[in-house]
Amino acid sequence: MFSGKTTLKYMTSCSDSIAEIKRRLESADAVVIGAGAGLSAAAGFEYSGERFKKYFSDFIEKYGFTDMYSGGFYPFETPEEYWAYWSRYIFVNRFECTENGVYKRLLKFVEDKEYFVLTTNVDHLFQKAGFDKKLLFYTQGDYGLFQCTEPCHSKTYDNEKIIRRMVAEQKNMHIPSELIPFCQKCGKPMTMNLRTDDRFVQDEGWHRANERYGNFIKRHESDNILFLELGVGYNTPGIIKFPFWKITAEIPGAFYICVNFEEAYVPNEIKKRAVCVNSDINDFLKNIS
Repeated sequence: MFSGKTTLKYMTSCSDSIAEIKRRLESADAVVIGAGAGLSAAAGFEYSGERFKKYFSDFIEKYGFTDMYSGGFYPFETPEEYWAYWSRYIFVNRFECTENGVYKRLLKFVEDKEYFVLTTNVDHLFQKAGFDKKLLFYTQGDYGLFQCTEPCHSKTYDNEKIIRRMVAEQKNMHIPSELIPFCQKCGKPMTMNLRTDDRFVQDEGWHRANERYGNFIKRHESDNILFLELGVGYNTPGIIKFPFWKITAEIPGAFYICVNFEEAYVPNEIKKRAVCVNSDINDFLKNIS
């Protein structure tokens, strides 16, 4: 559909640029937020540096890990050590986490509009900030859910209680063996409900959210609909970025805004109905509000 050529359109924080974005928001009948990892990074969720050292100094010393993410792929020798690492990982990024206000600023940006959120983030920060959970579609899963590794059935399970026990009771980088989670149906090990391969479980909640998102787009296809893409890179562009481009091209009343530091692009086919903002997301939301 698209020529493959893209335009990098920088929009600075000057008053006329901010005014245009505000006009687009005011005239929009609906707003669709597309959120990637860059949004949580802007909220203070770094997976390396001091935050990583604070919670994983023992794993860093033993294995030389440089960040949380890459450490999660290490082939630990025992499930007890594996879950010692991952329980901390989930705890600090899902249950203990607090953000710096970015998500709350974003909510203020859209709370008086009809909105929907499509996100690849799995940290639950939208709901913590007060977004309506019925208007959220977490496409890639949730740190707070377990699923069967097989999987033998399409159901997920809340894991907060067991994760907190793993963190509290682990010693010498190992959890007690009795805390290792197994599937109650087939006996295979449990794992996080994260999309890493074709065994990812799309449970009933996932399908309901997908349906609600589709219905939202269909309901507003004749309206002025604003697509606001925040911090979406090119790891999984087929989930948010490419569909946003396609829908913007197909709906006459659609307008596309991309906010991404040094990676804000738009296809030439829709550049007259798009703005790219080369900015930190936190700074962008402060300027808009």
